[in-house]
Amino acid sequence: MKPKLFPFIITALSLFSCLKTPQQENRITVTIEPQRYFASQLVDTFFTVETMVPPGTSPETYDPSPVKMSALARSRAYFCIGSVGFEEVWMDKLKANHPQVKFFDTGKGVSPIETDAQAHAGHRHGKTDPHIWSSPWEALTIVKNMYEALLEIDPNHAAIYTENYRQLTAQINNTNEKITRLLTAAAPKAFVIYHPALTYFARDYGLMQYCIENDGKEPSPEQLKTLVETMKTLSIKTVFVQQEFDRKNAEAIARETGCRLVVINPLAYDWNGEMIRIAQALADE
Repeated sequence: MKPKLFPFIITALSLFSCLKTPQQENRITVTIEPQRYFASQLVDTFFTVETMVPPGTSPETYDPSPVKMSALARSRAYFCIGSVGFEEVWMDKLKANHPQVKFFDTGKGVSPIETDAQAHAGHRHGKTDPHIWSSPWEALTIVKNMYEALLEIDPNHAAIYTENYRQLTAQINNTNEKITRLLTAAAPKAFVIYHPALTYFARDYGLMQYCIENDGKEPSPEQLKTLVETMKTLSIKTVFVQQEFDRKNAEAIARETGCRLVVINPLAYDWNGEMIRIAQALADE
């Protein structure tokens, strides 16, 4: 009997271990890399920060891997960004399956842009545009929410978090000042981008964003023709493309109009450097 029972016991123990709630670590999970940048500046050495959506992957369509789900299960907190496609599809499931994890909405209090406001660009994202991190002003709100979450989950290190928060907000304000200086009255007032990741950036600095995407789909020939005519009328000289999306239509538009094709990464970990680099690209026209 013993030889027969032994495999059964091992199988039962293995199943039980899979069902157990994983032991939490000093870990925080965030949705995208810019959030990891902000959180890493705040947490000092007290937490590690894990990004759910890997670099180079679109947060609009990402499905979490088992590795990412395992990391979340060991996290003490999850910092949501708002209404990106991944969160709209998965957040309720993640909350239900990980009751031991505290979830915080770091986009709470942001001034949202309704997607109807950018319908002229041929793109609708849903109820509101989710790309709030492209705005230094909204970044201050995101960081404030992170700071308050840290005070809740780890009040013992409040003084350190407060100082880190002060330094990070000063850095973001400095970034805003640099961008404002770059985007002077002489700078261009419009640009084209494949996916509308700079809606809040454009709002903050008085720019007009025109998108190649149409409802998240490739544009029709007629839509491309209209966009090219708009670019010529407004003397738009920059077309931004992102690594997560196909460049074929952007390259065709650049050839047709003689515009520069500039590769950007609004989802980069180096949020500060990338925002300044985008502004510099516009200022260099």
